[in-house]
Amino acid sequence: MCGICGLLQLPGGQPVSGELLERMSDLIRHRGPDDAGSYISRDGRVGLANRRLAIIDLSAAGRQPLGNEDGTIWIAYNGETYNFAELRAELQARGHSFRSHSDTEVVVHLYEQYGVECVQRMRGVFALAIWDERQRRLFLARDRLGVKPLYYAFAPDAFLFASEIKCLLAHPRLARAVDDEAFYHFLTFLTAPAPQTLFKGILKLPPGHRAVVNAEGEIRVEEYWDVFTSAQPDENPGAAEQAERVQAGLRESVRLRMVSDVPFGVLLSGGIDSSINVALMATQMDRPVQTYSIGYKGAAVEEFNELHYARKVADRFGADHHEILIGREDLTNFLPDLIYHQDEPIADPVCVPVHYVCKLAKENGTTVVQVGEGADELFGGYRHWLTALRLRRGAWPAFAALPGWARRLTLAAATPLLDDLRREYLRRGAAGEELFWGGAIAFGEGSKRMLLTDSFLRGVRGLSSHQPVQQQRRRFDERCPRPDHLSWMSYLDLHMRLPELLLMRVDKMSMATSVEARVPFLDHEFVELVMGIPQRQKLPHMRPKQLLKQAVRGLIPAEIIDRRKQGFRVPVRQWLAEALGPLAERKLQAFCARTEYLRWPVVAKLVHSQDELVWYLLNFVLWHELWIEGVPAEGLISPDGAQA
Repeated sequence: MCGICGLLQLPGGQPVSGELLERMSDLIRHRGPDDAGSYISRDGRVGLANRRLAIIDLSAAGRQPLGNEDGTIWIAYNGETYNFAELRAELQARGHSFRSHSDTEVVVHLYEQYGVECVQRMRGVFALAIWDERQRRLFLARDRLGVKPLYYAFAPDAFLFASEIKCLLAHPRLARAVDDEAFYHFLTFLTAPAPQTLFKGILKLPPGHRAVVNAEGEIRVEEYWDVFTSAQPDENPGAAEQAERVQAGLRESVRLRMVSDVPFGVLLSGGIDSSINVALMATQMDRPVQTYSIGYKGAAVEEFNELHYARKVADRFGADHHEILIGREDLTNFLPDLIYHQDEPIADPVCVPVHYVCKLAKENGTTVVQVGEGADELFGGYRHWLTALRLRRGAWPAFAALPGWARRLTLAAATPLLDDLRREYLRRGAAGEELFWGGAIAFGEGSKRMLLTDSFLRGVRGLSSHQPVQQQRRRFDERCPRPDHLSWMSYLDLHMRLPELLLMRVDKMSMATSVEARVPFLDHEFVELVMGIPQRQKLPHMRPKQLLKQAVRGLIPAEIIDRRKQGFRVPVRQWLAEALGPLAERKLQAFCARTEYLRWPVVAKLVHSQDELVWYLLNFVLWHELWIEGVPAEGLISPDGAQA
């Protein structure tokens, strides 16, 4: 893995500044501490830069940016192409010659052979930029599931792209401002739906998309893959055969992600997903698997620890196991760096333990780790998903069929009796909206109307966070060959929450420690396989992840398979009761006093009740201070710091 950045000077602009390109590259040194390189075209119109985390072909021959034989094609590449060996053989048979053993050079020749269609042949994760001198165009692409990020923006004189937003902000003519529409959606989804970011004018390339920018700065963005792109006719295999297919697919995916010239291991929570990674890796190795786990200090947070189960799995497979415990002070100490490395507020507190466990892996000599993200989204592993599914099968259709006046009357009568989640479900039904908006909804539409100031709401008049959900629903209805409710829920989270929240917390926190995270459950061929399996086989009798459990029974301990799902949780409420609470209150109250975003009386109630929603708001406020207001990172949590 690496970090990439670059720029294309627009007509009339000055030639690329080598100093600016170097400054952009230095900002992502953590993504690639092993090497650095840059390329500026002969006419000075294009500059590419790369920070290298050497994983495959550690020699200097793998240095980037990397060009073809005649220097007409240059690439800056962040990713791993797991099928690069077979692609290399295919390209050699077509007459291409190679001077390295890196997968990056394979992608260069793949582009030579197939142009922008090269991404269709790549099995892996990537964010890439290719300058084609002959066609005078810049080609960008992001992997199918969005494991790696790619951001871009137009400054007055240049088109910019990078693995992290901070590189783009190094350009002196790129303005910093909040995208109010994105912030409105952030309050619901804890991230801005692609292509938006929290920065006005800075966009992210959506997963499964590519873009071509010509020499005049005109950009064309198009989708090249969707989870139903290769949908197969339903052969209706039985449950046992489906389970065999799932295990075989996972075994292949884990094997592919063991391709590495540096040490690799597994982040082990003790849950079923990470335990599967350990088991499948152990069966394909002649040495112990390196496993890394994290827990929390103190008796008050013991319920959040899963170390007991992680140790059982590590012992079962003879792993070389490592652990770390963190406490509230670790969160506080890391908070400024957390905001810096996130670039835009991810707002998921799991970022904190992910950072520390990746740091533990790096300190023990491991550069590549496998993680379990994606399994819950594919197999229905969330308990609150089951709530939505039961509503769909029960009262929801009848309520949605009522006349509009009757739905509104029911909402008005029931509102005082319901908690926030049920009130939001009822509001959606009354408005004729989708029931399911994603796997982790923070503030509903009604809550946002109370939280946001009148002046802010006037600026986004008519906006609803149902709109991005509707867009995905239309695509699902057009593309899914055999729709069911679980497929819709998986589809939505695979396009919104997973790539822009869960995978970004892994990418930003692992790369901050110079560690690459690989995601076996999100191999695109495996995703296509699982998305073709109907709900009745994945969730028989509404039992969470039943098909996955059947597929791995006998492979991992039954105690791990059958225990109640705990999830990778963080004791935010407990930490808010300690020093984090006063910090949040001070920051939020000052922010409300000097800006027109949030109503302090509403925020104050959340603070005083130690509601976990406070963490999301605090993330936004600290992000705003650092990236919009210009408060130095070291002053973010200082009582006497700027804007404190």
